[in-house]
Amino acid sequence: MMDEYIKKWIIKALEDFKVAKHELSFPDEEVSTGAVCFHCQQVVEKLLKAYLISKNRDFGRTHDLTYLADLCSDYDKDFKKFDLEELTYYAVEIRYPDEFYIPSIEETRECFEIASKVKDFVFHKMGI
Repeated sequence: MMDEYIKKWIIKALEDFKVAKHELSFPDEEVSTGAVCFHCQQVVEKLLKAYLISKNRDFGRTHDLTYLADLCSDYDKDFKKFDLEELTYYAVEIRYPDEFYIPSIEETRECFEIASKVKDFVFHKMGI
């Protein structure tokens, strides 16, 4: 049986996933690409943290997906197969005008693909 706290992390990750998926259902020119990339980053971050919590592993305050995946790989080397460095960028930098950048629709779809793969992978590893 899964701990209630872990379930909450997963529910929050799925909310981000649904938002990204819904936004991508619009015509390309109507997609808020920055928002989708942010939500994709959040999906991955929350799922990796849920996995770590399930292992009673502390991770501190971080948005660094590569760091989180490295911590996860201490328990399962398969986590090393993901290259999450680019996705980490969308956690903070893209959300503020100081680092003004609008991702392309292709880049946005790649972010969603990564988030989808990580979601399926973590769900499999956690028996969900």
